[in-house]
Amino acid sequence: METSGIQLAASIARWTSPGVKAATIPGLGLYRRSGTTLPMNTVYGPRVCVIAQGAKRVMVGEESLLYDAQNYLVSSVHLPSTVQIVKASPDWPYLGLILELDRRELSQLMVDSRLPAPPKSLLPGCGMATAPLTPQLLSAFQRLLDLLETPQDIPILAPIIKKEIFYRLLVGEVGIRLRQIALAGTQLYQLAQIIDWLKSHYDRAFKVHELARQANMSISTFHQQFRHMTTMSPLQFQKWLRLNEARRLMLSESLDATTAAFQVGYVSASQFSREYSRLFGAPPLRDVSRLRTRFQTEDESVQL
Repeated sequence: METSGIQLAASIARWTSPGVKAATIPGLGLYRRSGTTLPMNTVYGPRVCVIAQGAKRVMVGEESLLYDAQNYLVSSVHLPSTVQIVKASPDWPYLGLILELDRRELSQLMVDSRLPAPPKSLLPGCGMATAPLTPQLLSAFQRLLDLLETPQDIPILAPIIKKEIFYRLLVGEVGIRLRQIALAGTQLYQLAQIIDWLKSHYDRAFKVHELARQANMSISTFHQQFRHMTTMSPLQFQKWLRLNEARRLMLSESLDATTAAFQVGYVSASQFSREYSRLFGAPPLRDVSRLRTRFQTEDESVQL
């Protein structure tokens, strides 16, 4: 690991130590884990993820992405994912950070820096990718964390450093994926907007042809590009979101399975139970009980 990487790990370790409180930088999260984990389902929003120490595997559909301190990960849209920390220990904990991406800022940067748009004929790849972590990006992230030492500087300097990070992402190896969803008025921008809508309205019924019309695509093109970007159909995407939100409600808010099912949009408790068991490998009650037992023995991630 380069010296700058060691410094980044030290900074994250410091600000995620028990009892230490840090200032808040909008869009930034710091994480620490003292051991490996079992695979867990989550939704990766538009973000860049950096690991200073340890390693993580992220599954999107059939695609598996492994990254560590030499590589960063970018998610350009909301993507249902399965994540697992695969390298960490009490003496060498997993240390990482995420920085949320703002599509409007990315779009404005493209205009300001006169970056070319991606070819119109380019099909979207999966909305998630990894790339080597450059010294320039490491330096920018370190300077962002250094602002935690001087909270009074955060409102002025954090937006400047975040803009630099976004720019370096746009001109880097995964920049083409970000440009695909940042250029307002394009079909892929509309597709990203629809993915955002589904993420926020997973409990609502929808018709695929209406979503395709909003994206200015034929139904077949919409299906093709949606699957290219998310590895799922729109209905599978919604089902995944519903089931994982129901799981969260039962685990975090102690709702019973029927109440959770209705709250996320199901009209049949039996259908909910069948689909839940198919996704998680056990009926709701047994699965949630198993999760509670596991979480009692695991350290919690620390997020600023």
